[in-house]
Amino acid sequence: MKTEKIKMEEDFSAIRKKWIKIGRKHLYRLFYGRMTMIALIMIAQVVVPLVLFYNLGVYSPLLYMGMLAVTFICILHIFNMPSRPEFKMSWLIFVAALTPFGCVFYLWVQTDLGHRKLKRKAEKAMEEAKEALPPDLDLAKQVQKTSPQLYGLTKIAEKAGGYGLYQNTRVTYFENGETFFPELLRQLKKAKKFIFLEFFILAEGYMWEEVRSILAQKVKEGVEVRLLYDGTNEFKNLPHSYPKQMEELGIRCRIFAPIRPFFSTEQNYRDHRKILVIDGTTAITGGINLADEYINAISVYGYWKDTSILLEGDGAKAFTRMFLEAWQVTEDVGEYRKYLRLSDQALQVFRENMRREKEMPGGYVLPYGDCPLDDERLGEMVYIDMLNQAREYVHIMTPYLILDEEMKQALMMAARRGVEVVLILPHIPDKPYAFALAKAHYRQLLEAGVQIYEFTPGFVHAKEFVSDGRRAVVGTINLDYRSLYHHFECACYMEDMDVVLDIEEDMQKTMELSHRITMEDVRSQSIFTRAAGILLKLVAPLL
Repeated sequence: MKTEKIKMEEDFSAIRKKWIKIGRKHLYRLFYGRMTMIALIMIAQVVVPLVLFYNLGVYSPLLYMGMLAVTFICILHIFNMPSRPEFKMSWLIFVAALTPFGCVFYLWVQTDLGHRKLKRKAEKAMEEAKEALPPDLDLAKQVQKTSPQLYGLTKIAEKAGGYGLYQNTRVTYFENGETFFPELLRQLKKAKKFIFLEFFILAEGYMWEEVRSILAQKVKEGVEVRLLYDGTNEFKNLPHSYPKQMEELGIRCRIFAPIRPFFSTEQNYRDHRKILVIDGTTAITGGINLADEYINAISVYGYWKDTSILLEGDGAKAFTRMFLEAWQVTEDVGEYRKYLRLSDQALQVFRENMRREKEMPGGYVLPYGDCPLDDERLGEMVYIDMLNQAREYVHIMTPYLILDEEMKQALMMAARRGVEVVLILPHIPDKPYAFALAKAHYRQLLEAGVQIYEFTPGFVHAKEFVSDGRRAVVGTINLDYRSLYHHFECACYMEDMDVVLDIEEDMQKTMELSHRITMEDVRSQSIFTRAAGILLKLVAPLL
C-alpha cells in the first residue's frame, strides 16, 4: 500500500510538472507574443481616446489635431526609409489605422531601445571572426571557370559575412530525428578537445538527458564543453538559473539575448541557429533542436518531419567560427585562433586518413551565417540565387510560407521558365496564423505553375532547397520574415556532392506522403481561413 501511495505521488508530481510546463508555454505566447501586443494596441486605440475625449472636453479637437500631425510625420518617415515595400506598406497601414498608438509602437521599434549594444557586440564579433578565419580566395578563383554560378555565390557570401568555400568535406544527411539522434550521441562520445553547442530550443526530456549525460562525462575526461541557447527558453522551457546548473556540471553555459523588460526591442533578434561542433572537425546543423518532439519521442503536431546534416572535414571550421562569433556576443571568447589551431591539427589527421583510405570527398561546401543586424540578407540571397540558376527543378521544404514580394516573384518566375518548383509544407500547423498566411499565397503560386504539397502525417520543420541534382542547402532558415530578416541563422550550401542526391531522394519520399494542393483545395478553404490570410497579410512583416 505504501509503495502504491509513493507511486501515485510520483505520478501526480509528473503530471503537475507537465501542466506547469504547458502553462508556462501558453503564458509566454499570451504575454510575450507579437499578436498579443498588437491586440492590446488595438484595444487601447479604442478605449484611451474615448476616455481622453470624454474628460478633456473642449481640448479634444486640439488633441485630435496633434494626433494627426504625429501620424503624418511618422508616415513621411516610413515612406522615405530604406526598406522593402512590404515593410513600408505594413507600417503605413498599422500607423494610419491605429493612431496614436501605432505611432508610439513604430517610434519604439525604430529607436531600437536595448538592442544597440547587441548590434555593436555582433559587429565586433563578426570582424574578429573574419580576421581569424578569412575565406580561401584562391579556391574561389579555381571554380570561376568551372562553375561561374558557384563563384558568384561565393563572392556574395564573402562580402556579406566573410564566408568561403571548402573542399575535403564529407557530408551525411539525416532524413529524420530518429536516425539523427544515435549518430549525434556517437559523435559526442568521440570528442577529445572541445564540444560547442548552440541551439534555439533546449528542453528537458529524454533527448536532452542523454546528451547532457555524455557532456558531463566528457567534462570529467578533460573536454571543454560550451553551451549557448536562446533567451526565449527562459519563458518556455528552462528556469532562469539553468546556466548555473550547467556550470555545476562543468559545462560553460550562456544565454543568447536574455529577455529584457518590455520597453527593449532586443528580444526581436533571436538566435535561431542549431550548431554542434566537435573538435573543429565535425559539425552538425539543420532544423533539429534538443527537445523530444524533434526525435518523435513525443507527438505534438502529428509526425515531426525534420532533417540535419553532419559535416566532417574542412567545412566544420566555418561552424567553429560561427559558434565562437555568437559566444563573443555574450562573453569574451578569448583567443579565436586557439580553437582554429586545434581544428587544423585534427583536420590534418582527418585528411591523412581519408587519403589513406582513398575516400577523399569531392565537391564543395559553403557554410554561412546570417546576421539580422547588418544590411545583408544572405539567407534570402542564396535561396533566390538557386531559384534563378535552376534549369530543371527546385524542391523545397519549409515549415512556413510568409513571403516577401522578391521571394514570391523568384518562385513564380522559376516556375514560368519551365523549372519544376515544388514546395512541401506542413498539413498540421504549429501556428494557425502562419498556416493562414501560407494558404493566402496558394492561389497565386499555383497559377504560376508552382506545385504545393502538404505533408499529411504531421508537421514539416525541415528547411532545405535542392536543385538539378547538383546543389542543395540545409540549415535553419525558414521562408518567413522572422528567419530572413530578424533572426541569427545558419546553413550549408553544397554543390557536386553525393549527398545532394540523398536529399532529393528524401524529397521524393516526402512528396509521396503528402497531398498535392489543387485549385479545388484553394476554393474549398473556409471563409475564416481566407479572411485571416487577407487580414494578416497586411501586417505579415511585423509578425
